[in-house]
Amino acid sequence: MRQELMSLPRTLAEDVAKNLVMVAKLLDDEPERAYQYSRVALRLASRVAAVREAAGFASYAVGKYAEALAEFRAARRMTGSSELWPVMADCERGMGRPERALAMAGELEVQKLDRAGQVEMRMVAAGARRDMGQADAAVVTLQSPELASNSIQPWTARLRYAYADALLAVGREDEAREWFAKALEADQGGTTDASDRLAELDGVEFLDALDPEQEVDDASRPVGESLVKEPEVGEQEPEVGEQEPEVEGRDEEPEVETRGEKPVAEAGEATSGEGEGQGAGVQKEDVERVAEATSESKADSEAESKAESEAGPKTESEVEPEAEPKAESEVESEAGSKTASEGEPKAEPEAGAESEARARKDGGDS
Repeated sequence: MRQELMSLPRTLAEDVAKNLVMVAKLLDDEPERAYQYSRVALRLASRVAAVREAAGFASYAVGKYAEALAEFRAARRMTGSSELWPVMADCERGMGRPERALAMAGELEVQKLDRAGQVEMRMVAAGARRDMGQADAAVVTLQSPELASNSIQPWTARLRYAYADALLAVGREDEAREWFAKALEADQGGTTDASDRLAELDGVEFLDALDPEQEVDDASRPVGESLVKEPEVGEQEPEVGEQEPEVEGRDEEPEVETRGEKPVAEAGEATSGEGEGQGAGVQKEDVERVAEATSESKADSEAESKAESEAGPKTESEVEPEAEPKAESEVESEAGSKTASEGEPKAEPEAGAESEARARKDGGDS
């Protein structure tokens, strides 16, 4: 390849070499990007065989078999080499023409191939047989000295894997399992999925921890959905501890009796503490009223006694005639008024004024 690039100007050769390096680097992991780099290199140096070959492998990796076959044919014409013959036959298979791939397997070009090329051509021919529905013929096609050899070669794992797959296609499951195990022994680079196929035959199922669909399922599941068993409808939940005994009258508020006052309507949302405070205030006010009335009546009695002592004994003319006996109805009315006055804790202030006026009048007469 270096000699082929030396035929180009230095700057152009460097640009082509950079693109070819990227093709080789990305071909296995990112074939789409590798294909883009190959197209750039192909536009820069389409007359270089190495560029046409790299473009052919990049097109083959992304499934563009017609482009790949065209590039491989161009590279073969430029070099005259037959080493691309097996992959050219496989491109015919990819284009849906297995009979042409099988015909290429019988041409003289196969004899020019090295041992690795011949093994590759045998596997392509077996694949073409299976595409044509000849599964038993595919098994026979793969039977060769290279398959029976115990030596490990770069092609050994792939050859054993293809043979095991062909056996499984014809229903020879036990033999297929044996050859999948042999392919796994020879597959040191992990180029095949022989371990997965072997586990599948043994009934072992693997879960991919990095599967995006599995992560979405785990994220959409509610927390604790499969861990906590909810009670079914109709089931009674177990009682925890004993129920707290109910206390009679817990919600009832104590009634506050008021002396000589009408009952005060309590607010609908008043607390028991506010009710007790209001009752205490009413009782205190009553006591003050009673004390005030008592002190006023005592003062009135003392004033009357003092006035009588100063006046001295009354004469007959001064003695007031006895009051006529009152009617029974008037007695009852006076008794009722007296009872009402006793029920009211606050005495009227006019009683003291009348007694003082009477005392002054008596003093004047004397």
